[in-house]
Amino acid sequence: MAERANAKAKAGRRKSGEPEFVQLLTPEGDRVDHPDYTVDFTDDELRGLYRDLVTVRRLDAEATALQRQGELGLWAGLLGQEAAQVGAGRAMRPQDMAFPTYREHGVLYTRGIDPIMPFGLFRGVDQGGWDPNEYKFNMYTIVIGAQTLHAAGYAMGIQKDGNVGDDNGEAVIAFFGDGASSQGDVNEAFVFAAAYNAPIVFFCQNNQYAISEPVIRQTRVPLYQRAQGFGFPGLRVDGNDVLAVYAVTKAAMDNARRGNGPTMIEAYTYRMGAHTTSDDPTRYRQGAEVEEWKTKDPILRLGLYLNKRGLTDDAFLADVEKEAGKVAVHLRERVLALPDPAPVSMFDNVYAGGSHLLDAQRAEFVAYENSFEGGNH
Repeated sequence: MAERANAKAKAGRRKSGEPEFVQLLTPEGDRVDHPDYTVDFTDDELRGLYRDLVTVRRLDAEATALQRQGELGLWAGLLGQEAAQVGAGRAMRPQDMAFPTYREHGVLYTRGIDPIMPFGLFRGVDQGGWDPNEYKFNMYTIVIGAQTLHAAGYAMGIQKDGNVGDDNGEAVIAFFGDGASSQGDVNEAFVFAAAYNAPIVFFCQNNQYAISEPVIRQTRVPLYQRAQGFGFPGLRVDGNDVLAVYAVTKAAMDNARRGNGPTMIEAYTYRMGAHTTSDDPTRYRQGAEVEEWKTKDPILRLGLYLNKRGLTDDAFLADVEKEAGKVAVHLRERVLALPDPAPVSMFDNVYAGGSHLLDAQRAEFVAYENSFEGGNH
């Protein structure tokens, strides 16, 4: 009890300039109480969260390496944001629907989806398509903020189908970044969600930079406070604390599924790497800032907490690293084996019922392609 009280007092004395947010686990790995949010994980579940974080980071590192070696055209990394994604993803129920940006690799992993699925898009061998209804996970969205409107519409559909109103209802979660919060699409999604009391959670990963622009250029008030102007609640959570993210997201999703409308969550985190592999963050931020955020690392703090509870040892940590490495190597092998598409396949799946005009264009393309010696060029 004394340890918990001391930790709680320590959490209350935040460093000067740090924001207030929901936190259950300090960077030092101390468990703290919050009056409104808590978690009750078993020891195995806590170890499972640690395994999730390590595996997601390892897969992300493999993808970055593949891009640097010329095997991917681009990659949007999540280094530093693992807790925000794993915590939110694990808080979802099987019937819930997620609408990602192009960076939610951790959420995808927690939904049990094969991690190779987005690689066709980044390798340029397909359009990055899959059946969202099968996986309850929409396709990656490259257009900034567009997915929030799709999510709001889907949530309104759930409502019209009568699938809300109790603990077994459905809910939607839409992911976006701090930069996207300035997009018209996002604000329009807020309007629709609020007006129709839609069962949706808007999950903003505030990683401090919209590419090269710091969040101070986006807003004069904390991002979560924007929700108040649209008529629904918003709150800020320590995005590097996987326990707090889980607790806050679960509560918001349950509130939505019961018919109580939207919530905005601002996960206060940090993008440790580049915006994408085409970006150079050293041009617009200081190394000292990155070093400071390293002390708040989500994997480090959960590892410290597990160690203090006697839930880890060298064998466990080695096993986690070994298994994550195996998954990453297997992913690399499969990415390199992805087949190049036949050029004519670009005409597939454009219209569900077909099109005479498209058929004519296909025939013209095939004739042009066959005009080259040997064909198929």
